Amino acid sequence: MKQTAPDEIARRLGSGLLSFPVTHFRDDLSFDEDAYRENIARLGGYAVAGLFAAGGTGEFFSLTPDEVGRVVRAAVAEAPDGVPVVAPAGYGTAQAVRMAEDAERAGADGVLLFPPYLTEAPQEGLAAHVRAVCRATRLGVTVYSRANAVYQDATIAELADACPNLVGFKDGVGDLELMTRIRSRLGDRLVYVGGLPTAETFALPYREMGVTTYSSAIFNFAPEFALAFHAAVLAGDREGVHRRLAEFVLPYCEIRNRRKGYAVSIVKAGMRVTGRPAGPVRPPLTDLTGDETARLAELVKRVR
Repeated sequence: MKQTAPDEIARRLGSGLLSFPVTHFRDDLSFDEDAYRENIARLGGYAVAGLFAAGGTGEFFSLTPDEVGRVVRAAVAEAPDGVPVVAPAGYGTAQAVRMAEDAERAGADGVLLFPPYLTEAPQEGLAAHVRAVCRATRLGVTVYSRANAVYQDATIAELADACPNLVGFKDGVGDLELMTRIRSRLGDRLVYVGGLPTAETFALPYREMGVTTYSSAIFNFAPEFALAFHAAVLAGDREGVHRRLAEFVLPYCEIRNRRKGYAVSIVKAGMRVTGRPAGPVRPPLTDLTGDETARLAELVKRVR
């Protein structure tokens, strides 16, 4: 099994839009592997730079470790040749290490390291967490900076020196000053990924900082729109970006902001209203109401 070298996965992830597929569930909340495989093959047929299996949009937080392994293996099996699959790792350090090791066995091309479970930690502890995961695998690792794991520029610089297979930094905070410091300090040593909920809203200012890619949840149900939006960002087409923000993204965010957790729930609803149902979200998330789903359906008509 030939897997992608860390420097190559960094180059490829930075070359285009990133897809974070939903995880399909049946009505009883069990994993619907057949439907998931079909969707991975569909999404992989578009010009995407990578598929992130069981990521945040894929409800990583609700999956058991065994289910994560099943989801990753299904994605690896169905992704078209040339489309890299990135697997998740997270929770405590010991569990994250096991997940990174299993991602390599499963044939994934990279690892996205989520924040540790629940507890807050100093920068030294977060650095030890990342070093342990990087040592556990030959795959390229991208750290996800958000919530209780916000990495400072000095910490990222230290880790970049200590961990050759640390290849990416995904920002889920939106602190432009911190991103500027990190980008200035490390230059092109890492690939930088926009990772805020509905990352399209931050895509244009981040592009000015050299962040060429971001995680698109909208791509799940409106792939042509998502790709056109990303192309406009890369081209510096401000008019095109702002037009798409006004006609779809910002009204979409208004629905998303109605309840906590809707950043994921609205994507599942988007799948439903476009005729590609992926089942309900798992607790502790809740699905959109009927009225909210109807509003989303009307909104989606504008971009299809």
